[in-house]
Amino acid sequence: MNHQNVILSPGLYFVATPIGTARDITLRALDVLASADVLAAEDTRSLRKLMEIHGVPLSGRRIIAYHDHSGAGARAKLLEAVAEGKSVAYASEAGMPLIADPGFDLSRAAAEAGHTVTCAPGASAAATALTLAGLPTDAFFFAGFLPNASGARRKRLEELRDIPGTLIFYESPKRIAASVADMAAVLGNRSAALCRELTKKFEEVRRAPLAELAAGLEEKPVKGEIVLLVDRAQETEVSEGDLESDLLAALQGNSVKDAAGIVAEMHGLPRRKIYQLALQLAKGS
Repeated sequence: MNHQNVILSPGLYFVATPIGTARDITLRALDVLASADVLAAEDTRSLRKLMEIHGVPLSGRRIIAYHDHSGAGARAKLLEAVAEGKSVAYASEAGMPLIADPGFDLSRAAAEAGHTVTCAPGASAAATALTLAGLPTDAFFFAGFLPNASGARRKRLEELRDIPGTLIFYESPKRIAASVADMAAVLGNRSAALCRELTKKFEEVRRAPLAELAAGLEEKPVKGEIVLLVDRAQETEVSEGDLESDLLAALQGNSVKDAAGIVAEMHGLPRRKIYQLALQLAKGS
C-alpha cells in the first residue's frame, strides 16, 4: 500500500491518472484519492479499478460520474460539496484533467466561486509523445481532435498551417489515415511522428514525412490510442531577384496592393515588406 491518508483543505483537487501503465500514477495522486471527502471521475469504472490496483479503499464513498453528458446537475453537486467545506477529487479517465477532458467547466465554475482549485499532476499523452517524437520542443501547439468531415478538417488545418511550433493532435484509429492524408495535402510534406499506445505493451512511434506516413497507414493500419505530431513549416529563403520577377509578373493586370498580396501569400512572407518592394517596382516601370 503506497498511499497515505492526509488532511485535505476544502477545495477541488484535479487528479492526473496513467495513460496506460497503472504504475505511472504519482504517490500524491494516491494520497488525494485516499483522503478526499468526495470522489468524481470522467469514467467511474476506470477510477474504481485504478484504486483497487493500488489498494486505495473507497471507505464508503461513492464515485460521482462527471463527463460530457452528466450536465450541470453533477457540477452543481460537486461545487455544493466544496462550499460545505469538503475536499472533492476529480480524476480524468486517462492523463491530465482538462486536456481533451470534460473538467474545464467544473474548474472555471469552482474558481469563479472563489474555491481553492489545485492539481496532483502526472502523465500526459501529449507531453509524452512530444518527448518521443524527435521534433522541436521549443514551441508547440496542442490542437486536440480534428473535425470528422474532411472539408471541416482541412479548413481547421489551414488555420493551423502557420503556427510556429510543433502541432500535436489526438486521433482515432478509424480516422488517422484520412487525417494524415489531409495534413499532407494542406500542410505539405512536413516531418511527423505517429505515437500510439504510449506506456503500454504495444507502444510504437513511426517517424516519417506526412506523405510517407499516409502511405504506410494505407498498407498497415494501426489500433489503439494515437497522438500525431507535425513539425512547423520550414522557412525557405527567397532571393531578391525571384521576388522582383514574381512581382513584375503579378503587376501585369493587378494593382500594387493586389500584386503584393499575391506574392506575399505565394512565398509566405509579410505583406508589408512585399508591398514596399512592389511600390518601388511600380514607380520604376
